[in-house]
Amino acid sequence: MDELERIRKKKLEELMKEMTKPVKLDNSNFDEIINSNENVVVDFWAEWCGPCKIIAPVIDELAKEYAGKVLFAKLNVDEAQDIAIGYGISAIPTLIFFKRGKPVDALIGVLPKSEIKRWIDRILASHK
Repeated sequence: MDELERIRKKKLEELMKEMTKPVKLDNSNFDEIINSNENVVVDFWAEWCGPCKIIAPVIDELAKEYAGKVLFAKLNVDEAQDIAIGYGISAIPTLIFFKRGKPVDALIGVLPKSEIKRWIDRILASHK
């Protein structure tokens, strides 16, 4: 790893520690965010979705708890339909865990925070 790459990686790690709120994704930044972070959980949601509103505070809490380890992001499926279709989103809320830019697992629907944490921890442990 050259010096520039090492500095870039260190800066990204520092930025991730500051990311204690989910990042808003859209068509312009989706690929960049997904590909430039090691671990990303994307919450596919919509404004009109009741279950999405139920899970939103849980996602906010998890973003704080996993700051520096997992970046949380939200994608409004009504504003980025092409991306949602591309990932086969047919029900919301859907959480997809991306590892190095690739989707590795998904959860659909409203689940307790403890279940989501167990899911994240399992993926982190198995994809080191």
